[in-house]
Amino acid sequence: MAHESKASSGSLIPPQPIPAEGHAFNERVRGLLDGQPKDDATVARALQGMDRMVDLIAAGLYNMASMLVGEGESSVRLVEKAIANTEVAACNDPARARKNSRQVLCAAALDTIAERDPDCLAAPEVMEQAGNCIEDDDLAAAGVSSEELERMIAGPDRGRVRSWLASLPAGLRTIFVLRAVAGFTTAETAKMLAEHGGPRAAGWSGEAVRELFRQGLCSLASQLLHASASRL
Repeated sequence: MAHESKASSGSLIPPQPIPAEGHAFNERVRGLLDGQPKDDATVARALQGMDRMVDLIAAGLYNMASMLVGEGESSVRLVEKAIANTEVAACNDPARARKNSRQVLCAAALDTIAERDPDCLAAPEVMEQAGNCIEDDDLAAAGVSSEELERMIAGPDRGRVRSWLASLPAGLRTIFVLRAVAGFTTAETAKMLAEHGGPRAAGWSGEAVRELFRQGLCSLASQLLHASASRL
């Protein structure tokens, strides 16, 4: 079995740094949970900045949800569900809270995808390798840096990247987003697909996820090559 590359340890896109006020806000909120009574003024001071924190979290989650299920009401509902059901208060680390919210959102997104088409996330019965286009599940193998991918997803070329993602088969698109954007490992992605991908998804393995992710990177490399040629 192929070894886990360095890309498998987290998102291929460097996560946006937690704002400095995010850590302070986390500490203030946890301070409310010490079991001691609090007056209204103390609670109000602790919750200052909450609207900004929620807005930042919601924007990131919506961007991810829309890559999985499309723009619009479905993605908004997924964000609402993620915020309502994430155990943020139990986390000492804001980064861990962010990952928890992504887990809730992506699991719900997979449920939505499977409801739309129960077979689209079925585990492959036979896993055929896609030649030698990409030999490892590493972003660098696609000829693009993590910074470039971040700009593609959030910058001026966002529409073109969305069109490319929409053109991919559901399984390939889902695995690419879970691995490259949400930052789940190969094993985490396989587990999430098996648990939330519908009635035929139980057989997802790390090797199948790894191979399809390589195919996604190969498609990305081709997309970049065509984009570069069109500018000449």
